[in-house]
Amino acid sequence: MTTNEHETTEQLLGWFIGRLPDDWFEGPPILRADRDEIQIVGTLPAPAAGADATEATKAEAAEARIHGFREDTRQHRMKIAREAERRFGRKVSWGATCDGYQAMFTVAALPAMTRLRIDERAVLDTLVDAGVARSRSHALAWCVRLVGQKQDEWLADLREALKQVEEVRGQGPGA
Repeated sequence: MTTNEHETTEQLLGWFIGRLPDDWFEGPPILRADRDEIQIVGTLPAPAAGADATEATKAEAAEARIHGFREDTRQHRMKIAREAERRFGRKVSWGATCDGYQAMFTVAALPAMTRLRIDERAVLDTLVDAGVARSRSHALAWCVRLVGQKQDEWLADLREALKQVEEVRGQGPGA
């Protein structure tokens, strides 16, 4: 069953919470979604490294915990992803956090069609010429990440406004 592409984040999160084993993560996972991809990132319990453990020991233990989770749950995660991809018509990506460390296991890198004018292409070419990026597409991705980092507050406000639009849209005729 494929559902409408306008599934709300809450509906998607509810489905994943219901589908994921209760012992995988501490609390509900973080879900991010767009029209192409659903990302699920869960928090794993911190390893008992001991009170006198160094930061390097704690970091290595957290990375090992995430790596172990990735390997131990691979088949089950793939099964859940296939179900979700059929149901929601989007790719599913997985990740985990542990004791301040985060790793994404799979992510969808999708082409973004865009029409850029010569001045905009010159910006990308400058980044390529300077060695900041390997190609125009890599430069564009770099620019998007930079804007995302520098404009967190504005983007958060915009996302909040979009949630309100989703709620109003859900209350409309035929909802």
